Amino acid sequence: MKIRRPLTPEEVAESVRLKAIYEQRKAAAKAAGRSLTQADVAEACGWSGQSAFSQYATGKVPINVEALLKLAKALNFDASEVSSRLMSTVASVQPPERIQPSVQLGNIETWDDDTPLDDDEVYVPFLHEVELAAGSGRFAIEESANSRLRFNKKDLRHNGVQFSNARCVKVGGNSMVPVLRDGATVGVNVGKNSLSDLVDGEMYAINHNGQLRVKQVYRIPTGIRLRSFNRDEHPDEDYTFQQIQEQHISILGHVFWWAMYSR
Repeated sequence: MKIRRPLTPEEVAESVRLKAIYEQRKAAAKAAGRSLTQADVAEACGWSGQSAFSQYATGKVPINVEALLKLAKALNFDASEVSSRLMSTVASVQPPERIQPSVQLGNIETWDDDTPLDDDEVYVPFLHEVELAAGSGRFAIEESANSRLRFNKKDLRHNGVQFSNARCVKVGGNSMVPVLRDGATVGVNVGKNSLSDLVDGEMYAINHNGQLRVKQVYRIPTGIRLRSFNRDEHPDEDYTFQQIQEQHISILGHVFWWAMYSR
C-alpha cells in the first residue's frame, strides 16, 4: 500500500483557498438558479468522478501545476490566488508560447468619468461610511457623490439586478480573506435587503450601526449569524432579533459580484 506523505502547511493553505473559491462559485450558481457540484468541476477538468477534485480541495493530495491550471479554467479564477508558489514555476517550466493566450487581443480603449456611457452601460455608485459629526465617533452609510463604476447592463440583468438597485462597496480588513482581500470591491443588489431575502451562506453588505461590513449571513432560530471566511481571527457573530434592533443592524443588499487586484 502506498503511503501518502503529509502535506506541508503551504500545501494545506492552497487546498483551503481552492475549497473557498469552489464554495463561492457554488453559492453564486445556486443564487442564479443553477447547480455546481464537485462532479461538474471534475468533468470540466477532464477527470472521471468527483474524487480527484475532492482530494485536492480537502487536502488529501497536494495540488500540482497541471491540476491548478485546469481548476482555474473550470472555476474561472486566477491560479495565483490559490498558489503563487506553483505559478512562479510555470514560466521556467513551459516555453512562453505555451502560456500565452491563443486569442488575438483587440484595441484597448481608455476612458474616465468624462467619457460618455455606451448604450449598454450604466453607472453604479459606491456606498461609504460618513461621520455624522466631527469627533462624535458615530457613522452613517451614504451614497458617494463622486465614486462610481461602469457596469454592462446585460451583466446586471443576467444576475437579476435592476439597474437602480446596483451599488458598489469597498471591503476593509482581513476578515474575508482569501476570497475578498482588503480593498476589494463588491457589487451589491440593494433590492434584496430583507431578512426574508436571505440565502444561508451568501455574502451580504451590512449596516452595523453605521459601520459598513461584508459577511456571509445565516438565519438562525433566534436571529442571524454573521460569518467571516477568516474564522481563525474573526469568529462567528450571533445576534438575536432584539440585538438586531438595539445595535441597528440591517441588510443593505446581496453581493452579486466582486473584484480585486492580485498582490
